[in-house]
Amino acid sequence: MSEDLLNKIIKILDTKKAIDLKTIDIKEKSSIADYMVIATGTSSTHIKSLADNVEEELKKEEIYPNKIEGYNTNSWILMDYGDIIVNIFIPEEREKYNLEELWEKIIK
Repeated sequence: MSEDLLNKIIKILDTKKAIDLKTIDIKEKSSIADYMVIATGTSSTHIKSLADNVEEELKKEEIYPNKIEGYNTNSWILMDYGDIIVNIFIPEEREKYNLEELWEKIIK
């Protein structure tokens, strides 16, 4: 189930021109989720559009997020789909928090 959902999320983000999509398998090291998806948008408007499209497309299949955080911050939106956590950043915030490097250290 989670891999199917992961593939759907990646496809939606890719179709809407998300930049530098990354998927990190965290299931062996974390109980919060199986996968972390990280994507960048070109602006605050773009990251909101990406998040809106993920939510709208998955709702069509009756898949709803447990929670969405940061939608009004204009810099980092986190979408919790249970087994999959989606992080959508503006470039500056992605560089600042560098989740890829953080998770690489945890996974190793």
